[in-house]
Amino acid sequence: MASSERSALLTYRLCGASGEEERGRERGRAAATATAHRKLPTFLGVVVPTLLSMFSVVLFLRLGFVVGHAGLYQALAMFAVAYFIIGMTVLSVCAIATNGALDAGGAYYMISRALGPEFGGSIGIMFFLANVCGSALYVLGLVEALVDSFGIPLGGYGIDYTTGQRMSFSSVFAVMFNGCTGIMAGSNMSGDLKRPSYSIPRGTISAVLFTYLVYNLLAFLMCATCNRILLQKDYGFLRDISIFPPLVTVGIYAATLSAAMSNLIGASRILYALARDDLFGRALVLAKKTSANGNPVMAVILSWLVVQLVLFSGKLNTIAGVVTTFFLLVYATVNLACLALEWASAPNFRPTFRYFTWHTCLLGIAGCCVMMFLISPVSASASLGFLLLLLLALHYLSPSSTWGYISQALIFHQVRKYLLMLDVRKDHVKFWRPQMLLMVQNPRGSARLIDFVNDLKKSGLYVLGHVELQDLDMLPSDPLQPQQDSWLTLVDKLNVKAFVSLTLAPSVRHGVRQLLFTSGLGGMRPNTLVLGFYDDAAPQDGLAQHPAFTSTREEIPLGFPPLRAPAAPKLLSAREYVGIVADALKMLRNVLLARQLESLDKAQELRRAASPSPAIHVWPINLLRPDSARYADTCSLFLLQMACVLNMARAWRRACLRLFLCVEAGTMPHAQEEKLRQLLKDLRIQAQIQLVPWDAVTRLHWQTCRGPPGGPAGATEEEEEETMNFPANTTQVSDEYVCAANKLILEQSPAPVVRFLYLPRPPADTSLYPLYLHQLELLTRGLGPTVLVHGVSAVTSTQL
Repeated sequence: MASSERSALLTYRLCGASGEEERGRERGRAAATATAHRKLPTFLGVVVPTLLSMFSVVLFLRLGFVVGHAGLYQALAMFAVAYFIIGMTVLSVCAIATNGALDAGGAYYMISRALGPEFGGSIGIMFFLANVCGSALYVLGLVEALVDSFGIPLGGYGIDYTTGQRMSFSSVFAVMFNGCTGIMAGSNMSGDLKRPSYSIPRGTISAVLFTYLVYNLLAFLMCATCNRILLQKDYGFLRDISIFPPLVTVGIYAATLSAAMSNLIGASRILYALARDDLFGRALVLAKKTSANGNPVMAVILSWLVVQLVLFSGKLNTIAGVVTTFFLLVYATVNLACLALEWASAPNFRPTFRYFTWHTCLLGIAGCCVMMFLISPVSASASLGFLLLLLLALHYLSPSSTWGYISQALIFHQVRKYLLMLDVRKDHVKFWRPQMLLMVQNPRGSARLIDFVNDLKKSGLYVLGHVELQDLDMLPSDPLQPQQDSWLTLVDKLNVKAFVSLTLAPSVRHGVRQLLFTSGLGGMRPNTLVLGFYDDAAPQDGLAQHPAFTSTREEIPLGFPPLRAPAAPKLLSAREYVGIVADALKMLRNVLLARQLESLDKAQELRRAASPSPAIHVWPINLLRPDSARYADTCSLFLLQMACVLNMARAWRRACLRLFLCVEAGTMPHAQEEKLRQLLKDLRIQAQIQLVPWDAVTRLHWQTCRGPPGGPAGATEEEEEETMNFPANTTQVSDEYVCAANKLILEQSPAPVVRFLYLPRPPADTSLYPLYLHQLELLTRGLGPTVLVHGVSAVTSTQL
């Protein structure tokens, strides 16, 4: 370090620089040192490696083979097809390479940073294997040249004398294509280039055009000067027709060795990049080790060892098809990466190289896939299967990265498009589904409720809502942003398919209103509000005992405060709680109130012995309005639909639905039962019906009610519906009656897993809200897990 730099650093430390700032300076110096190692210009860093890789064994030992077995026209057609494929791929490579800073790893780095770690890691392994096999192929070419120079070649008229197999267009193309697979040689050196984004497009395109001209020119010259039998029977014929044969021998050795070394170095760079990204954990830890000047020595040694294993295959033409398949698969993925970036329409995808479109990417993918299966359907299928296994392994095992996932951009693009197409004016009751907004005060006391509502959503929208009682005007920053990660971690650990929506408000009621107005987007908005029940039960920390955390021994996500102490005052008054229910109904949202759901051990209840089988009890009438006990109004049908939706969830299929029909003496109960059975049949709902005499219960009501049963005389159905929806229920039923109704429910055995009850609409007189809530508490006291339901939506259909 220079003395001026040392003094500057000393001054900086004396001025009080923190340790973090010093580490930042160290990282900056390390980055500057790494940049200083990048010294290769375009010609030496891209053009030369690409030419050396493409002018390989194919040029000296297999170009005559191609022309001799395929003829001039087919040979030219092969060159056209091969260079069409690599031309489309080069355009994609250039686009990706000019869209940002490149590091070591070449194609792997491009694909991984564009498509994410799953695709990047799996294609990185495939590209590593392709380069390793390519290096082995060129070594075998060198061995073949030695045998041809000092041994006796065998003869063959359409049969490859090295393998004894008859040649076809696809088999000859497989051999020929290996002379075109060096297009990534310059990209693989991206970590050593001065200006990767500048050098890779210019150098690669120049080298590809030059090799295409040379291959076509040599094909013409060979056809014009050599006998076809000579081309077929002697792969080293160039020595026989050369003015100075030793020059050909030197060229063969130099070309094959340089191509083999180029592929070996490329493979080692890919392996080093894979190891450095830690996608495969400790499996590649050795490949991270470098020399003093930064060369990945261990990666080179490991790559060389794998090349030695491939050499046991023995014949050049034997592994040519496998090598070609690997390279075609990699090229198809490079085109896929560029296509995905183009289709995602992300603002930050703006490469300086503009000579490409999504059409060129698609043509490149199609060309690669077609030729893969033409060359060897078995190799192509095996390669794709291996790629799929790597994808799945990396998806489940690899750590999350900060590279960015193209899948998220594509999903955003498609979701936006389909949300615009989701027209609420075209909604139909046949395709209705519940879209839930569950209000959660503290997840520590609501883990099982969150899981229960997840079973109720039936592939619909599910939003976890939370209201933070603070004023943004009095805060330096938004307090909800730090909490977002904790909530998202909670969703992941509980394995529920839910979104999170947090808001600031001066009161819980205002916050719920905000969420009901703003949650969702377009046709995907919550149509059902779910609340925990308002009672005096002490909150229990169910999150600490939840299997999602106890099984993995992980800490509960930070950011959630301790539960409220039993003696501490509530943040929500009884009047405000009922007001939230009233607000939701005014906004035409269905309402569910869940009581004692935290006591529901779903796994234990649903796995118990078959006799008695677990049951879901459904009471489809308004027990707080015995004078209007109907089971076919909008609310009753919605309640029935929600119970059926729960029963359709995979975890609840063993449970049976049991409907309770409350009947009085002299009302023809069997006729009512048959009518209800026909309704269930029309709605395609499998449920048992159980008649429940409740004369003793209703007698308590009529003793305190002045009017006759059945509602006002001469009332129409619309008037009766209005009376039922806006009743003064709390003034018409006594606590004695409500307790009797509660006892009636409890007497129905065996005890169910969960009960669904009709939730009356809150009274219009807000002064009666506490009494209304008191009666709900009496009605559900001691019932165990219970869901009170009020529906305002028509959700059932008998139509096809």
